[in-house]
Amino acid sequence: MVSATVVRGTAVAAALVSLLAVPAHAAPPAAPGTTTAGVATGGLPEPDVTGLWQVLRTARRQGAPGAIARLDDGDTVRWAATGVADRRTGRTISNADRFRIGSVTKVFSAVVLLQLADEKKLQLDAPVNRYLPGLLPDDRITVRHVLSHRSGLHDYTDEMFARTVPGFEAVRKKVFTYRQLVDRSLAKPRTTEPGGAYSYSNTNFVVAGMLIEKLTGHFVRTEYENRIIEPLHLRDTLYVHPGTKVPGRHARGYLTPDTAGATLVDSTEQTVSWAQSAGALISSTRDLNTFLSALLGGRLTSRAQLAQMQRWVPAGGSQAYGLGLRRRDLSCGISVYGHTGAVQGYYTYAFASKDGERSLAALANTSNNGTVLNSMLGTLESAFCGKKAKALKGSGPVERHEDIAPGSLVRPKAP
Repeated sequence: MVSATVVRGTAVAAALVSLLAVPAHAAPPAAPGTTTAGVATGGLPEPDVTGLWQVLRTARRQGAPGAIARLDDGDTVRWAATGVADRRTGRTISNADRFRIGSVTKVFSAVVLLQLADEKKLQLDAPVNRYLPGLLPDDRITVRHVLSHRSGLHDYTDEMFARTVPGFEAVRKKVFTYRQLVDRSLAKPRTTEPGGAYSYSNTNFVVAGMLIEKLTGHFVRTEYENRIIEPLHLRDTLYVHPGTKVPGRHARGYLTPDTAGATLVDSTEQTVSWAQSAGALISSTRDLNTFLSALLGGRLTSRAQLAQMQRWVPAGGSQAYGLGLRRRDLSCGISVYGHTGAVQGYYTYAFASKDGERSLAALANTSNNGTVLNSMLGTLESAFCGKKAKALKGSGPVERHEDIAPGSLVRPKAP
């Protein structure tokens, strides 16, 4: 049994930490309590909830105003939270808060396209130009190449966010068309031949959004809602583009400037028009776990399309990539499936076991902080490897995401 603790003090020093085991799908509690270990699912090691809490505390020491995690494990749910959702008011962060999920949006977009493949409206190995005539300069680029980041299309965000804060402020209120974003990519040389090595690019999932809208005749928002959000009763998952606000109770996001020690920038309000179907969704830890459990449990696509989603290509280090889905191989030999997401001010991990029975969603409400981003990987180790997890090296490379341009990550020293 692990006792939860509450540290009370000033707005800066206040930290709320809660670790609770309750029936699945219950509302998050208002007060802290204790955790009683449940029965491990699917032969996985018992999760290390103390280790999970310590990862969040570490992220906070390294510069995140707050950090949260929710672990759904069969019929048991555990929550952990520390720090603040709002630096101005000092309001404590909670798993009841909504937040921007960045590239986890890519899984939603991929699911919609795989459902369209189930409906015989799309062929994964057909050229993108069959459905969007003249969009791309190479008829060899297929839908599969786009969804697996093997199209060779340059990532336009490399230049857009080469300088983190100025780049963000330049697009914070802008509204782009999909075509404008693709044209930014096509102005640069391609990174690989079609079907070549994995090369992460947000352009791919802008194209995915264009495919969704062309094949359905609806905005991506409508397709997310009709195909995923409403059937799964995801009450916190929203696509508000081009609106700038996060509706309801939410954690504010804080962008780390490129200069170490500079004041964090409140980046909560923005159109996220530069990402759209590549990264503009809002959600919560509860909804993300529900979504991934449903996906991996076979409730969103046919078995055949889920198998296509898990045709892996190497993606660097202990990672592989399928169709909008990332696989991580953890230190204990267990693999988990989901995605990470960075959008200015927010960094998300959302992963589940292969059968979807155990799922973990975690958030730090900062971004462009390489130390925090690497530390948050520890949430997966604690959740899925338990005490068998090996210590992580904090100096490893950080994978590419929307608001992270190559070489621009800040690594502030922990106080």
